[in-house]
Amino acid sequence: MAEKPMLGRIFKAYDIRGTYPDALTDTMAWQIGYGASKYLLGDAEAGGETTPMMKNVVVGRDMRLSSPTLTKQLIQGINDHGGHVIDIGMVDTSMVYFAVNYLDCAGGVMVTASHNPPQYNGFKLSKRKAKPVGESTGLADVRKHAAMVDKANIAKTTGRVEQRDLWPAYAKHVRSFLETGGKSIKIVIDASNGMAGTMIPKIFGKGGPMGEVPGLKIIEINFENTKGVFAHEPNPLVAANLKQVQDAVIKEKADLGFCYDGDADRCMVIDEKGHAVGCDMLTALLGKFYLQKAPGAAVVYDLRSSKVVAEEVSKAGGKPVRGRVGHVFLKQSMAENKGIFGGELSGHFYFAGNFNADSGVIAMCSVLTIVAKTGKSMSELIKPLARYQQSGEINFNIEDKDAAMGALKEKFLGKPGAVIDELDGITVDCFQKDGWWVNVRKSNTEPLLRMNLEAKDKATLAKAMEMITPGLGTKVDH
Repeated sequence: MAEKPMLGRIFKAYDIRGTYPDALTDTMAWQIGYGASKYLLGDAEAGGETTPMMKNVVVGRDMRLSSPTLTKQLIQGINDHGGHVIDIGMVDTSMVYFAVNYLDCAGGVMVTASHNPPQYNGFKLSKRKAKPVGESTGLADVRKHAAMVDKANIAKTTGRVEQRDLWPAYAKHVRSFLETGGKSIKIVIDASNGMAGTMIPKIFGKGGPMGEVPGLKIIEINFENTKGVFAHEPNPLVAANLKQVQDAVIKEKADLGFCYDGDADRCMVIDEKGHAVGCDMLTALLGKFYLQKAPGAAVVYDLRSSKVVAEEVSKAGGKPVRGRVGHVFLKQSMAENKGIFGGELSGHFYFAGNFNADSGVIAMCSVLTIVAKTGKSMSELIKPLARYQQSGEINFNIEDKDAAMGALKEKFLGKPGAVIDELDGITVDCFQKDGWWVNVRKSNTEPLLRMNLEAKDKATLAKAMEMITPGLGTKVDH
């Protein structure tokens, strides 16, 4: 007999996700809708919010074949609890964040499995002001509410559903970050058969509410997104998934390339030579750009990022704020430090002018603006920033992860020149004395240790790798 699917198994650290319809079922979608409504409306009320929109939850969905069915069940669950739904249709995740703020709602739910294969689906939740809902910031409450509700034995309080087309308002908002001055720029965009295939034409296309951008030529790859099939995995952090856009940039002699993930809240940048640009390099570049608009402001970055980020932000007169990995922590840090901009190694970029929320398309607009205003190519802009050697994120499988991290800490504890902190995992910084630093942390989503190491040169990197990696377990090639 097949094992009965369990609700708790699909709740992750930052979202809800599982394969459909075996791990994630229609009944669960209804339960999650009910639980999300109970939490979001209760959270807004506890915050003293009494506006008419505080009983409204924004719902959007991605292009997966299971998304319409799951969305229908989710909405029914919200309605049965008494919450009202503003259904904004098939959109990118960042548009849900925009809608929650634009309409001043209690929160939002995006039906998506982001970069996962097509058999997966799930839900990303955000509350008032589009603040993220993670395990420690509400997701545990949603899980509890969802697990306790019985559809057959509830006193249903029917909420209403309203369909809204927010593309004109959203396009205007996104385009406010684009300042190319009509300069001629040719770009290639790989939508990964995901939501960028809908979003890009709506915001930048001839038939969109604002029409085409003068001088901007877009070459489209994998924009079809109605068949539930991906030409490649919709994860731009995997090098193999960038080959199509890299080849097209070279073939078309384009100025830039962009590859979006499934729900289009992240994109990787390809320079004019076909090389992928590290997201920490982009954080340094974009951080400096936004500091011109807000001198002295904070720029938030995740602790896996190159030392270049803090160096460049400080040089530009800003305040570098090092933070934990994950959008829940980055958004929180943006708010607490009044950050003007924030960046993660995973390709999430956060903007004060976007309600502190992340946006792949606003990141793209910002890059295009910098290229247009400086008159420099992307490789020219990045070259002075790529001054250190990096291992990239390497995964290790080991049975006792805590013991491995404890041994790493013990090895360098008290060693002259070694600075150790435990903000997120273990960071050992020997850069001042020996020219290298390393962070080792447990994955939030997989049973792995993740290591990022940076050094002043190749020889130092190789030496540090030989010293650190033997105690971390078996290297995983993915």
